[in-house]
Amino acid sequence: MVLTLLFLASYLLGSIPFSVVIGKLFFGVDVRQQGSGNPGATNTMRVLGKKAGFAVLLLDMGKGALAVLLAYLISMKFDITTNSLSLSDCKTICGGLAILGHVYSPFLKFKGGKGVATAMGTVLALQPLIGLIMILTFTLILILFKYVSLGSIIAAGLYPLLCYLLLPAPGLILYLFSISLALLIIIKHRENIKRLLAGNENRFSLKSKK
Repeated sequence: MVLTLLFLASYLLGSIPFSVVIGKLFFGVDVRQQGSGNPGATNTMRVLGKKAGFAVLLLDMGKGALAVLLAYLISMKFDITTNSLSLSDCKTICGGLAILGHVYSPFLKFKGGKGVATAMGTVLALQPLIGLIMILTFTLILILFKYVSLGSIIAAGLYPLLCYLLLPAPGLILYLFSISLALLIIIKHRENIKRLLAGNENRFSLKSKK
């Protein structure tokens, strides 16, 4: 029962649409109706400005990290791990559920963002070194090419490889999670990939604001 509630809490935590909440609460704007229509940090930044965008970025990352932290705390208090479900597996599943909550939010009729920020927060909490490498990769691609989507796709695609190279024994659940996460983010960016190939993807600029 505790494990079930923990998984449900992780999903619901990830499903909180901070971009929509901040847009409506402080600006009277639904970010889903403007810009790209994506309820994420990048579109928030383009529509509402840098402060709102960075706030959403940090909050969305925090959802993933908090889900992992909750898994650790609850597991320590109630000893919910078993021979078939280790603490590492429990944290990975909770982080994954938070990402799914963001992408398929019940508060947005099971629609949502692309999961990049929440995934970054999750990976940082699970494997700080790998998370840092992915963020640095994303940042480098963004600086060089000005495409958020390209940075997201490449960073996500690196995750399974980094787990294989840097973790001595990632375990089946973590390795499946890393592959699934990479595929999810790439699939969620399929329209961006089409625009990148066509040469008409929007470039990112901190000067962009409503």
